[in-house]
Amino acid sequence: MDPIVLAAGTALVSAMATDGWQQVRNATVAWWRGAARADDDAEAVGADLDAVRPQIVTARQEGDEDTEQALIGAWRLRLQQLVRDQPHLAAELRRLVEEELTPALSAGERSRVGSIVMKARASGNARIYQAAGDQHITERATDVER
Repeated sequence: MDPIVLAAGTALVSAMATDGWQQVRNATVAWWRGAARADDDAEAVGADLDAVRPQIVTARQEGDEDTEQALIGAWRLRLQQLVRDQPHLAAELRRLVEEELTPALSAGERSRVGSIVMKARASGNARIYQAAGDQHITERATDVER
């Protein structure tokens, strides 16, 4: 599954439980309207979002991680289908995630949404150190063979 779809599904469902939900909902419906090219599809999505919101709020209150993950999965599948049918929408979906969905989330929620891609290429005697968090290297120059 496309990484932006994974992030979007998580961010969308997570945003449903926030105080800024109405703004996120409106932005999502507007994006879908442009993506689907049909107003009735976007309005159906809006109605579906409204129907799902109480489920995620209740799941959060009850600590029901399974329900939350199921809802995230359902929206990921729906978004994946749209992006699969119209690959150019991936860039627009990234904008929606970065400009509308993620800002509505708390710092802790934001860390669940992002994805990290690291690439490296080494040759000769080169060394590569990569980390998605803290990294401590205790190697001394005399420890490195030349």
